[in-house]
Order: sequence, then structure tokens, then C-alpha cells
Amino acid sequence: MLQPNHEPILKFQEEYSAKIPALTLLMNLGWHYLTPAQALTARDGKLDQVVLTHILRRELAKRTFVYAGSSHAISTNAIDNLIDHITHPPLGEGLLTANERIYNHLVYGISVTEFVDGKKVNPTISLIDWADINNNDFSFTEEYTITRSGGIDNRRPDIVCFVNGIPLAVIEAKRPDGQTGKAPTIDEGISQSLRNQRHDEIPQLFAYSQLLISINGRTGRYGTCYTPAKFWAAWREEDISDIAMHDIKNKPLSKAQHGALFSHRPPAIADWYDNLVSHGELAVTEQDQLLISLLSPERLLEMTRLFVIFDKKFGKIVARYQQYFGIKRLIERISRTKFGGGREGGVIWHTTGSGKSFTMVFLSKAVILSDTLKQCRIIVVTDRLDLEDQLSKTFLSGGEFAGKRDKQNAMATSGKRLAEQIGKGNERIIFSLIQKFNSATKLPDCHNDSSDIIVLVDEGHRSQGGENHIRMKQALPNAAFVAFTGTPLLKDEKTVNKFGPIVHAYTMQRAVEDQTVTPLLYEERIPDLDVNERAIDNWFERITEGLTDSQKADLKRKYAKRGEVYSADDRIRLIALDIANHFAKNIDEGLKGQLACDSKASAIKYKRYLDEAGLFESAVVMSPPDTREGNTEVDEATTPEVAQWWKDNIGNQDEQSYTKHIIERFDKDDSLKLLIVVDKLLTGFDEPKNAVLYIDKPLKEHNLIQAIARVNRLHPLKKFGLLIDYRGILKELDTTIAKYQDLAARTQGGYDINDIDGLYHPMSSEYKRLPRLYKQLWAIFDGVKNKHDIEQLRQVLVPKIEERDGQLVDIHLKIRDDFYTALSEFASCLKVALQSATFFEDTSFSEADRQHYKDTLKQFTSLRQLVKQDAGETIDYDQYSDQVKKLLDKHVVGVTVKEPVGVYDVGKMGKSDKPADWSDDKTRNETDIIKTRVTKMIEQDLQDDPYAQEAFSKLLRQAIAEAEQQFEHPLKQYLLFHEFEQQVKARKLDDLPDKFSGNKHAQAYFGVLKKQLPEALANNPSLSDAWVALAFDIDKSVTESVAENSINPQNIEADIRKKLLPQMFGLSKSVGGGMEQAKAIVEMIVQITRVGIRGI
Repeated sequence: MLQPNHEPILKFQEEYSAKIPALTLLMNLGWHYLTPAQALTARDGKLDQVVLTHILRRELAKRTFVYAGSSHAISTNAIDNLIDHITHPPLGEGLLTANERIYNHLVYGISVTEFVDGKKVNPTISLIDWADINNNDFSFTEEYTITRSGGIDNRRPDIVCFVNGIPLAVIEAKRPDGQTGKAPTIDEGISQSLRNQRHDEIPQLFAYSQLLISINGRTGRYGTCYTPAKFWAAWREEDISDIAMHDIKNKPLSKAQHGALFSHRPPAIADWYDNLVSHGELAVTEQDQLLISLLSPERLLEMTRLFVIFDKKFGKIVARYQQYFGIKRLIERISRTKFGGGREGGVIWHTTGSGKSFTMVFLSKAVILSDTLKQCRIIVVTDRLDLEDQLSKTFLSGGEFAGKRDKQNAMATSGKRLAEQIGKGNERIIFSLIQKFNSATKLPDCHNDSSDIIVLVDEGHRSQGGENHIRMKQALPNAAFVAFTGTPLLKDEKTVNKFGPIVHAYTMQRAVEDQTVTPLLYEERIPDLDVNERAIDNWFERITEGLTDSQKADLKRKYAKRGEVYSADDRIRLIALDIANHFAKNIDEGLKGQLACDSKASAIKYKRYLDEAGLFESAVVMSPPDTREGNTEVDEATTPEVAQWWKDNIGNQDEQSYTKHIIERFDKDDSLKLLIVVDKLLTGFDEPKNAVLYIDKPLKEHNLIQAIARVNRLHPLKKFGLLIDYRGILKELDTTIAKYQDLAARTQGGYDINDIDGLYHPMSSEYKRLPRLYKQLWAIFDGVKNKHDIEQLRQVLVPKIEERDGQLVDIHLKIRDDFYTALSEFASCLKVALQSATFFEDTSFSEADRQHYKDTLKQFTSLRQLVKQDAGETIDYDQYSDQVKKLLDKHVVGVTVKEPVGVYDVGKMGKSDKPADWSDDKTRNETDIIKTRVTKMIEQDLQDDPYAQEAFSKLLRQAIAEAEQQFEHPLKQYLLFHEFEQQVKARKLDDLPDKFSGNKHAQAYFGVLKKQLPEALANNPSLSDAWVALAFDIDKSVTESVAENSINPQNIEADIRKKLLPQMFGLSKSVGGGMEQAKAIVEMIVQITRVGIRGI
């Protein structure tokens, strides 16, 4: 009878699938394993003691202190005091307080009393040697039994990692499969960790913990003391390669390690492990990646020292991977100096909601504790008071200020104060609005040439343009400028151009995948309106009887552009009722929402109709109206609606105080469910309870992404953030997300600012046209005697009707047109000049000149407006606004809100589907994305193949020319570039033989021969096969040179020249060439090698 082949029995139990793989990995990372019995001995057999005092004592005995130039050992008495201090955390004040106290001891050391030659000294002793990682003990154990605080029962965390005997990391291991109907096993481990931190459990262990990890053999997540379950995070490694992780995972245990791990286990477990590793290499799991990334000794100490903060609102926070790597990249860049002095800067693009404010706090901490940057001062720049307040509070609660007084001293309360702080101050951290640089830089103190200044610009996409930005850079010419943004400006990547390259990117899609933010769902609910178009058209003809056809068309365009129909009373009433019902039925108790509308008048109407619905309370947050406008009579009954609402509801209350009060209520008062906003609170407003955004305003690009991010913050009650659209922005949302995905693909990891430099060269010289344009503008008024008299200037331009050739004509029409043209040119030039640093640095222009140009533009703009009114070229459309409003309120009736056909997952938007189904706009957008991507592929990826690079560059120009002829056929354009992109990726050229089997190096060398000896192959095509064989020989020769000289890379090029020059001379001579061609061939081969064809 045939016997079946016995395949292995898979072990899913926690011990086999998660725990032993973690234990062996820690050994391979350099940790020393202690059996549970050894760990118990190291703490004197005390189950209520969690510090391994034997190890701590041994490590402290190595510490010395310096006094009077001499090194002294620590006394036994001091060691006893240190151990007594560290083993008695103040748990009576709460676990978080105790953890913070212990953390400060770990990072900053503990002061002890010593006597040297009879003199009392108080040196600070480090519990961990942060400078020399090898001067520390890294031990770990398993099944670490600890008595609960009540003294009755025990708990046994699966794995505990100790640095110098202090338990810094705790790991809970679970099996990967779990039970049907129960939460994932990772969640079980997190839940167990949270339970064990309670006051009646084993809080004494967690008073020391810096990293808490839950694993299940397949994957893992991490947090720290008091991290809520929702905020435990995944890790994506960016520095340690997959190959390095594979090598760590598959490093064999030494005999001693094997014996230590399995000696106290049943023999069957050791047999299982030996059998497992004997059958071949093991695959690296996400659990392995997490443990290698966080628990390699160097990384653990770095995370503990630099990437942990305590926040008064959110508790203890440990950095997520995007914060860690973003700061690492920034520190590397800031530490470099530019040619000619000054520090390098850059852009951190981390999607809104992913912890940008805390990233700034982490960065400031890393700078302060850095040996190379600790002398640097930090200036935090925002463009709005509420953002400045939010960030300064984050820095205060995050521990970057010693107290409120320190925070007050840091605030630049005026331009004068900012100038003093920059020029003479010594504050470590300064907060300022970017607008203050305008007045500050006019003061002599406001200049500092030091390169030891780091400027952190929040919401950098809004702070990168204009005069204030230039003045900021002039005041601090050598500082490092770092912009933080969740949404870079897409147009020509302006944010990047002003601050430097994007040094780290973290997109919305990646954040959703990592569960760093809440996934967003989009639902379209378009109101169905019954519009009496005939009545509206009849009214329009009657009311505009005195207007010309062009003026009528202008009036129609104006009200169409203003979207007056969207503010129709019955439409808003219909949507308000729909919002009330939708919120009541779909939003869980404890969660809240926002309604974004496009005008203050609409906001007030929404408030009125939501109040009439009576299902919940709402509040309006907006800036105050301009009370100077819209008044027609003294009677208060005619006061404009918005102004009257403001007077009735806010009165004389300060707008900031009112807004602050509403925000506080929104946070703490469960009865206030919905905020109605226009522009305020659509950026920079972070309220995790915010679960739904109702949209009734047009939003585009970065404004759209900023707005929808109001509902993507994590909250325990929130599974999704909802976007309910009453305006039809789906197409814009999809296109915008696609654009940001492309930007991320092009900039992830950073790209050279020179890539887009050409777009901006004209700015540096544009301002030189200003004097000429200024003269041309004033030349129109050469005949005016008193140029200070507005009326005399006006008379030059006002219509003057005379009879010419039997017709009445306006003889000033040509002068007016010339004035409009000259003013437009001057205005455009000045706008560009004010964004150009060279305009402010050019000494031929004084500050008075620049101000005079700005004043001239204001004055002539007002004159143009006045003259247009004189000429009847503009109409006071406001005289029609009340009639339009009444007309629409009467003839636009809300019927119903159309039920959506389904919802869209925003995280999946912007991804390709069938091109034939795309709109023309999206097709053209996708074509532009491919065109940009292909250009960069040719410029960068083909550096190792000069022939292909030149050939594809020509083909790209041909493709662009061909595409321009097919402008009316966007799909054909897209397919043309899509096919071309595949051709570039494959390096497939029609004039190269298809015989290289994917060996791009041999193909590149064939191209070199073809490029340097073009006539030979053209005259004798039969040489092709011989040259293909020669290209493979060259590749083999280069490979040998690299291998033979890997220890001394400087010898590689010399060896290549020595080997190949005689061979290439023979080839060149055989086809009528000489030494010149041979040298050119060899130098191109050397250049290819130099740029990295072999990974040199």
C-alpha cells in the first residue's frame, strides 16, 4: 500500500508563530537573552520589582564624572541612591506623571551627591549612555511574572526588553488566526497592554516603558504608555533594506543562543525550530519588519531620546514613522551648508491630519538635543493668528517651553518686537506671523546673518509667495527655511520652488492605509430645483432695457459667476432640511459635523432653516461683515441681512473671542452638533469628533484637500469621515487627488529644485522693466500741468465726443485703451517683482522706490475704476442684486434632494480606470502626468545610456509635436504618450538590435559604439552581430574591473581604461577611425560606470 507523503504540520499557536520568531530576532539584533529564572534572579527574586537591579548596578558602576579636570568613579552610596530613586516611580501621582518623571531621568540623568577631596559636588549621572551605544546593556526576557498592585494575583507580559536593567519595551504576542467573531489578534494584544496599565494591574512596569508592541506572527502595531487603541500605529521602514532585514531574520543562532532559548523548553519545541530552519530560508513578515525597525538597539535609543513627547492634552506621544523619517531627512539637510554659506532647507509634505504640528515639536526637540545643531534658534512662522495660537500651545504642552512666561517671551507681538528678537534676542524659540516681517524688516535691528537659525513655516503652501516671504528671507539670509504643508500648491510646485525640494512626502492615501487618519466616504446629494426660466428671462429683458447688448451679457455673466441660484431661499431651505435629517439618522451620538457654504448670507439662511427643523443646535462661524457697505437708508430695518445678524447675535463681542467660545463649545458641549462656516475653520481646525462635512461651495485643489481633511482625524467612535456634496464637486475631487498622487510619485524622497528652476528664471530679471513701464504709464498724462490733481488726470481719459467724417466718435477712446494696457503691464510686472528676491536686493531700487511703485498702482487702479464708470464701461450691478435675489427666491423652488446611487471611497479616487471612459479634462490631465513622468525618466533613468537618452529626447519632441496636432482628440494624445512611456521603460529603439535579453548595460555599450562610430554601422549593417557580441564583452570586462577593485574604487576607472583602450583602438582603426574615437568610446564607458550602472 502506498504511504502518503507527510507534509509539515503548521503551528499557529502563539509560542510558535509569534513568540519564538520574535525571541530569535531579538537575539540576532544583538540583545542578550535571559531565561525567566535568570531575570527573576536579576531582580533579587522580587515579583513586585520590575527593574533588573543587578544589571543596573553593574552598569552604573561603569559611570564616572569629571571634577577639576579629573575623572572619578561613582561611589557605592551614590549608586544605591540612584537605584532607590529609579525603582520608586511616583505612581501615587498617576501612571502618566510617573512615566514622564522616569523619562526625564532617562534622558537628562539624575543628580547625585559626591565628595571629592572633602568637597561636596553634585554631578549628573546618566542612566543610559546616549553617546556610546556599546556602553549599555541590552537584555530581554519572556514570561516576565509581575505581582499586581493589589498583591493578590500575577500578570506575565510575553516579552520585556531592558536597557541597563530598565524595562523600556514590552511586547504582547498573539497567534495570527484568532477566533471567529472576535476582534483581530493584534487588537487583543493591544487590549491586554491597555488593561495591564490600569492602577490595579501592573502599572509599575509601564512607568518605565517607552515602546509597547503587539504582534501576532504576521504583523504588528506599536504605541506607548496610555496610547488609545485607535492610535496604535504600523511602521514602514525607509532606511533598512529588505535584503538587510532578510539577513537579520535568517542569521543562524549560535550554539550558546540556541541552548539559552530552548534549554528550559520541552525538547519537541527545539526540534520543531531546528526542522523549520533546516528546510530553507524564512520569509520576512511585517512582524519582523516592525521589530527590526523599532528594537534594533540604536533605533530604540534614538526613538526614546528624540521621538517621545508629553502633551498636556493628548498625553504621551511617540513618533509615527513618517514623522521619524521626515525629521531624519530634515536634520540631514539642515546640517548641510550651501555654497557661499547658509543652511539648506526644504519642504515636509505630510497630509493634513497626520500630525504635522507634533512633527514640528519633534523637530525642535531633535535640534535642541543634536550635538551639531543644539546652538540653533528656531523661528516658527504662520500666517494666521489661530494657527499661531494652536502651534504655540502645542509647543507649550509638548514641553518645549519651560512655562507660560517662556511662551510669552517667545511671541513676536509686533513688528518691532520681532525685529528685536531677530537682531538682539536670545530666545531659543520665536513665534511670529509672516505679516510682521513687512514692518519688522524696515527697522535696522531686523537682520541676522547667522546660519544657526532654523525657520519653520507652517502651512507653507500659503506662505511661499509675495513680499512678506522675500522680506523674511532678506532678514535671515543664511537661515534654513523649512516649510510644513499638507497640500503643496500644485501650480508649478510653487511651495517647492520657494523653500527647496520636498525632502519627505506622506500622502492621504498612505495615511489611510496606515490608519493614521480616518478613511473618507463621498456621497453626492444634488438638490432637484424647479426653475421658472421663462419668468426669469422676461424679467431680465424688462429690467435691462437701458443696457447695451454687451452690458446685458456682462450682467448675465456676473450673476452666473456669482452663482446666485445657489443662494436661492428655497434651495437652501431644501438642503437644510436634508442635512438635518441626514445628520440625525447617520451621525452617532458624540460625533459632530461642519457645513461649508459659499457666502455669509447663505450661512445665515442655513442657520435659520436648521433652527426651524429643530433636530439639533448649530452655530455660524465667520468673519464680521463690512458694515460700511449695503446700507440704503437710516432705518435699521433696511440694514443688510448679514450685518443685522451679526449685531443681533454677536453684538459688540470681539470676533476672536466669539470664535474661540464656539470652538470650545464644539469640543465640550454635546448639544452643539454642527458648525456652519464660510472660509474660517476650513483649514487648521482639528477636532477629532468632526465626522461629516456638508459641502455647498466650490472647492479646488489644495483648498479642497484642506477642507475634506477636517473630518479625517481619528476618533474612537468614528469609522469613516463623510463628505456630503450638494455642489457636484466629484470630478474636481477625483482630478485633484490624481494630481497629488502624481506629485507624490515625482517627489517622494525629494527631487532637485533645478528640475523646475527654468520656470522661474524670468522672475529674477522681470523687475528691471519697472522704470520703463512706469514712464510709459505716466507718459499718457504728459500734457497735464498739475499731476497731483485727480480731476486733471481724469479729464485726459473721460469720453469726449466729437464729430469726425460725419460720425460721432469718442476721441479719448484710444488714450483710454492705452492707459488700460499700460496699467495692466505695470501691475503684472510689479506683482512678479514683489515675489523676486533680486528686486529687494538690487541697490538701484530703494525702499522708497518700491513703496512708490505700490502706491502708484493703487492710485491708478482707483483712477481706472472711476474712468470706467465715467465711460459707462462698467455698471453698478449692486443696484440689481436685491431684484435678482427676490426674483430667484420667487421662481426657484426646491423639489427634492436626489438620493445618491452609492458612495465613493475617497482613498481609491484618482486611480486609473478605462481611458475611454474618462472626461476630456481628466484625459488631458493624465496625458500631462505621463508627459512629465517620461521627461524625468529620460533625464534621470537614462543617464546610464547616453545613446538611448539622446534618441528618446528626440522622439519625445516628435511625440509632443504630433500630440499638438491632435488637440481635439485627447484620448489619442493619451494613447500616444502611454505607448511612448512603455517604449521608454523598455528602452526599446527601432534602430537597436533586439538581442540584449534585457541586459541594459550591454545595450548601453552598443549605443556608445553606434554614437561614436555612426558611419561604420550605416555603411556595413553586417557589423551589427559582431558589435552586439563586443558589447557583452565590454559589460563582462567592466563587471570584472568593478569586482577586482571593490576595495579601492578609485582604481576602477583606471583599470577599465587599461583593459578597453587597446581593444577600442583596434575596433576604431578597422572601420577607418583612430585613437580619438577610441578614447571617446572608453570615456563614455567610464562615465556610464561613474553614474552608477554597476551601483558604484
